[in-house]
Amino acid sequence: MKEFAQTVIAPDYPPREKHPTIFKAFDSLQSGEFMQLVNDHDPRPLQYQFKMEREDQFTWEYLEQGPETWKVAIGKK
Repeated sequence: MKEFAQTVIAPDYPPREKHPTIFKAFDSLQSGEFMQLVNDHDPRPLQYQFKMEREDQFTWEYLEQGPETWKVAIGKK
């Protein structure tokens, strides 16, 4: 089981603050650390945004895939 330096529960934030909050949490990680993202839908669009904006800087592992809750471990390389 991974230890998480940060956890972001996306539904707790207004829509326009979700992605900036997630990226801020990711950027605060040290190399080798992980954050956990908890969401109420599949965060695949966010994964694509990570691929565009943080290419080769992250790992992405689904821990839970719905139907009501999605959890993702995002690691900083």
